Amino acid sequence: MAGRARLVAGIDSSTQATKVVVRDADTGALVSEGRALHPSGTEVDPAAWWQALQTATEGGLLEGVAAVAVGAQQHGMVCLDETGAVVRPALLWNDTRSAKAAADLTGELGGPQAWAEAVGSVPVASFTVTKLRWLATHEPDQAKRTATVLLPHDWLTWRLAGEQAEPATDRGDASGTGYWSPATGQYRQDLLELAFGQVPRLPRVLGPAEPAGRTPAGVLLGPGTGDNMAAALGVGARPGDVVVSIGTSGTVFAVHDQPSADPTGIVAGFADATGRYLPLVCTLNAARVLSTIAALLGVDLGGLDNLALSAPPGADGVVLVPYFEGERTPNRPHATATIGGLRLATTTPANLARAAVEGMLCGLADGLDALRSQGVTVDRVLLIGGGARSRAVQAIAPSLLDAPVLVPAAGEYVADGAARQAAWVLSGAPEPPDWSAATAPRTVHGEPTPHVREAYAEARDRGV
Repeated sequence: MAGRARLVAGIDSSTQATKVVVRDADTGALVSEGRALHPSGTEVDPAAWWQALQTATEGGLLEGVAAVAVGAQQHGMVCLDETGAVVRPALLWNDTRSAKAAADLTGELGGPQAWAEAVGSVPVASFTVTKLRWLATHEPDQAKRTATVLLPHDWLTWRLAGEQAEPATDRGDASGTGYWSPATGQYRQDLLELAFGQVPRLPRVLGPAEPAGRTPAGVLLGPGTGDNMAAALGVGARPGDVVVSIGTSGTVFAVHDQPSADPTGIVAGFADATGRYLPLVCTLNAARVLSTIAALLGVDLGGLDNLALSAPPGADGVVLVPYFEGERTPNRPHATATIGGLRLATTTPANLARAAVEGMLCGLADGLDALRSQGVTVDRVLLIGGGARSRAVQAIAPSLLDAPVLVPAAGEYVADGAARQAAWVLSGAPEPPDWSAATAPRTVHGEPTPHVREAYAEARDRGV
């Protein structure tokens, strides 16, 4: 079958690793895959991404592939000089040294409302625009050398095309820069000037299925996109779907037909990879809540599930507000985790385990409510990420999220979405190919959890 099928490849260049999948362009069936790790840290030489891609695809992994696309971590700042050489290591989304720059820029434009109206989002330290301000302030010589600014996926696509190609990006990734408007589809060069003191060259913004060129070997290149946008495409999210991803951090994002502009900054008004929009909420405390409490109780994650499912809904009144790393939603960067409701009779491993699962899910439910407040319809929730494999999470999520919950088939969702985009570009069709047979989700059936969110909200608000 693989010899006769048209093959496409999707690349996920994440913070931790490069993952590559090769799939049948028509059916989405997985043919082969590869992986290579990235260096740790919050800044990295982009050459490490390129080397990881070579390692992940060695042994002829891409042999016979007709089209490829790249999904990558959002927001990272890649600065190039006039010759195309990298000026300094790329600052990644999780580099927080630009937090003051974010606050300064918010005030300089006239406040959060002005930013929400301009680009759909209020800048935070992860956004590229804030990193450019940091660079201009702290490394002015490097800023002066900067002739072009790219995002990680832009840079990888450009390298795949050959460095004489014109750099390109897509709507989804461009919407996370802080200087491109999803509502108008235009760069806001005035905001770039405000942040950086100059306007470097920027990549051309391609349509959802517009080719970015070809590799020197003739392989067709998709426009690529950001990781959240690729994940939505990979799981086949459609309007009415909300993706809840439980990884190191938690993300809650929806395919939506209208741009959003939330002046509170809770909802980032991104674009998606299909021509629609992707309002997104991020929480800092997700799967690590489970692993932290499991370690405290001396069990593995399976043991945590067993304990949590043996406790009653509401954990006998024990409530964990799991702000172990501060929190972004709500914006409480200096908060700490709190646990309440402990009595002699209720202080049990089972109740602590249950409170951890319920507290993490209540934080994500807060994000879901923020999307609803922006007019997002929630017909169903697609639960992905490492934390989605938890039996306790699957049992408790439907009630706390107040929506039907489906768990897609296991996969590398970002790489899968990039591969689906590559197949879309290859086909020339008006819509992405239907890969539902290869990615069909299963519905999980939960148990009632009366009053859990009310108790959580009360405990959360006491910590204000």
